[in-house]
Amino acid sequence: MLTDREVTEVARRSEGQVVERHWKSGRGYALRFRAYGERQYLTLGPETEGWNRRRAEEELANVMADVRRGIWVPPTRRPRRARAAEEASDAMPTFGSFARSLMAARKSEMSEANYAYKENALAHVVPYFGSWPLHEIDIQAVDAFRGHMVEVSEARHRARESGEPMRNEWGQALRPLSPVTINKTIDTLQWVLSVAIEYRYISENPAAGRRRRLRAKGPAPVHLDSVEQIATLLEAAGQLDRDNRWLTNDRRPIIATLLLAGPRAGEMCNLRWRDVDLANGRISIGRSKTQAGLREIVLLPLLRDELSAHKACAYRSGADDPVFPTGTGGHRDKDNLRNRILASAVKRADQLLEERGQTPLPHGVTPHKLRHTFASILIATGEDPASVMAQLGHTDPKFTLRVYTHMMRRGPAERARLTALVNGDSFEPTELTAPEQELQR
Repeated sequence: MLTDREVTEVARRSEGQVVERHWKSGRGYALRFRAYGERQYLTLGPETEGWNRRRAEEELANVMADVRRGIWVPPTRRPRRARAAEEASDAMPTFGSFARSLMAARKSEMSEANYAYKENALAHVVPYFGSWPLHEIDIQAVDAFRGHMVEVSEARHRARESGEPMRNEWGQALRPLSPVTINKTIDTLQWVLSVAIEYRYISENPAAGRRRRLRAKGPAPVHLDSVEQIATLLEAAGQLDRDNRWLTNDRRPIIATLLLAGPRAGEMCNLRWRDVDLANGRISIGRSKTQAGLREIVLLPLLRDELSAHKACAYRSGADDPVFPTGTGGHRDKDNLRNRILASAVKRADQLLEERGQTPLPHGVTPHKLRHTFASILIATGEDPASVMAQLGHTDPKFTLRVYTHMMRRGPAERARLTALVNGDSFEPTELTAPEQELQR
């Protein structure tokens, strides 16, 4: 039978403890605990960086939770230093404390999406570099971190293949990490270190440069720019709108707006009737994620007709009412737009195209991919690249030029038929010439 003192000692050893230290720069805090069968000592930082006992105890609880999940990374790669050298570096903040204070200080300056992006990335970076003094993170350490992330991804893949995937604390299965995701963690590491340079903690950014990243193959572009595919997708949406088994009856105007105006999903969901000027044929995007995204889009004739008909039968069309509300009158979100609206229309369009012996829609059609289609349509109707960029809300011409090059491979007859469609004119399916068929391929 253990005595009370022995029970207390066992509990302390299993949960760890907070240690107060007195450095030249003032009082600070560190952690002692056991992990993976070994004793660990983790320096947190001084009170001048915002550390206190309560915060140190919260950090201990976080570290112990990571230890139990098996994701805490011991700072074994950091070279051991003599006591004198270690004391000399006491004033240097650790990456973990610096990153947390930086995120707290910059939160009000970031959009919610950007803050969540960096938080998710730091959830991978801080367990690895959290206890490292900033000046000890070098190029070799960044490359070792990248290798560690690859190993984590491969371990998740093997577990998934075995039928017993790794899970997080909420029981959700963990997916392997793509090269793009791993590169995002390095991008965020680079951002934190760039601010450390500004604060003169370090002189170089070891996470900068393409060589620190994995080679990531981008997704293939999805171009929905044949007349038959665009017309069939609109036709399919209209068929579903007339089907009483579906509660939604505005799929066609929603998909027409995605195809013929190219808003981002968030812009589409926040669109209000005050933003749609049917008399002058313009849509104003005033709630975009970027300054360049604040723009006006000229309504193509077909879209103008679709939105006029939609407004005429809308049960709420006040200036501040959403253009495409949910069944309860609220705003849609991007998941609703993709899963409840577009997915069913794409499925029906593929059925129609198959029945007619035509090529189905390309794999991977999403609301965002329909922006590519809008760019193709603008180019087909004679818009110059600068106008295309402005209506898409882009500042980087690379995307516009890629779409422009792709669309110029289309034959003149195909571009003329596409122009006729979006202008609301009738068109007849025609046989392409041999050179045009080759261009299509």
